[in-house]
Amino acid sequence: MKFGETFMEYLHGEHEWFLDKCSHVEYKRLKKVLKSCRSCKDCCNNEQDHEENGTLSQTCQCQSCPLCDQMFFSELMKEASEIAGCFSSRVRHLLHLHAATGMQRYVLRIQRCFKNDQQGMVQEGRMMIDYVTMNATAIRKILKKYDKVHSSVNGKNFKSKLRAEHIELLQSPWLIELGGFYLNFSGLDGGEYSEFSGHFSCDLNATRPVMSLMLPSSIKLEYDLTCAICLETVFNPYALSCGHLFCKLCACSAASVMILEGLKAASPDSKCPVCREVGVYADSVHMLELDLLLKRRCKDYWKERLNAERAKTVKQSKKYWDLQTKYVIGY
Repeated sequence: MKFGETFMEYLHGEHEWFLDKCSHVEYKRLKKVLKSCRSCKDCCNNEQDHEENGTLSQTCQCQSCPLCDQMFFSELMKEASEIAGCFSSRVRHLLHLHAATGMQRYVLRIQRCFKNDQQGMVQEGRMMIDYVTMNATAIRKILKKYDKVHSSVNGKNFKSKLRAEHIELLQSPWLIELGGFYLNFSGLDGGEYSEFSGHFSCDLNATRPVMSLMLPSSIKLEYDLTCAICLETVFNPYALSCGHLFCKLCACSAASVMILEGLKAASPDSKCPVCREVGVYADSVHMLELDLLLKRRCKDYWKERLNAERAKTVKQSKKYWDLQTKYVIGY
């Protein structure tokens, strides 16, 4: 079965009720844009007229097409942005429900009609994984088709643009959080929900700790869980809006803010320590599920880092209040 048929079957399958609330790639419409490209047809027809043997030219040799560039890429950028927004919003809500404690958790349970439906939460997470992977595959396939039709690398360059705009679906920090969510549910020895976590695996004891995501067609993605500053496995991890992961303490130090103030207190001019992009602290994501996974699977390491962070926080707090006291009494 061709991917286009598989994708349409997915959109109109058993989870159609769920997908009605989410944006998706208009795969068939984008393929029609490629097929109806007049510039390409004219180009191919001109080549056919000049061929001495009269055979059809199978591939358009033009590397740029104004019609495709205007309709195709603008439409795909809009769809990718909407999918990324929908995915992050739905996953944020799901994980907030799972990670909430005390009265907040009680109120959220009431909002879900008095249900403590863990099975439903896990299934919703599974649908979100299918949602983002199917749409990411659709984008990859249609861009590959574009480059084949135009004999260009514009589709490949567009993938780089998606990554630069932070809407490359399979690089979302929320996908890592969803992986942590699944692995936390499945438990150390394989639990009640282990059958749902087959997409994800995690090796925290390796020299380079990674979380792996297995996609259809045996495509494997790996997410490095090493902080680029301290070069240790991330502790109390945060993802900046550029997608890079850091320990909270390390990210705060890089932005010259105290850990008790948090990353949101960073200056708008603060740069990512890795890619040097400006303004990435304001929309940082606290990776609660990933932190919980580390707490459960690396207990000794987690406790050691917790004690070190507390000591640093106390030291910074004491220094801060000493400065405030001196300021008030006029020293």
